[in-house]
Amino acid sequence: MRTPLHRVLGLGSAHSGTEHFWRQRLTGLANVPLTIGFVIVVIAIAGRPYSEVVSVLSSPFVAILLLLLVLSVVVHMRLGMQVVIEDYIHGALTRPLALIANTFFAAVVGAGSAFAILKLAFGG
Repeated sequence: MRTPLHRVLGLGSAHSGTEHFWRQRLTGLANVPLTIGFVIVVIAIAGRPYSEVVSVLSSPFVAILLLLLVLSVVVHMRLGMQVVIEDYIHGALTRPLALIANTFFAAVVGAGSAFAILKLAFGG
């Protein structure tokens, strides 16, 4: 039996409603302009000498663009893989371990990418 409140909130059996769905759609939408910006930056630095590439990538605007792209892509990747794991891995031990590994992998990729961008941005 569902209460009217549950119907309004959209809470399913997992009590998470559509939050996961909207996060994935929002990060996917954010990835579009961020990826276009990234492609423009890559085209702009193609064929330039190393010092010019470092100069372009260390500018605040480009560094912020890249950090936002990494954040959005990593969150989107984690959410997408979570759905795949939940749908196709059914072991009582395997599923939680795969979900934990997915989260740690996303965190390591995000932290490593952010470190590289920040190192370039601050001239390390």
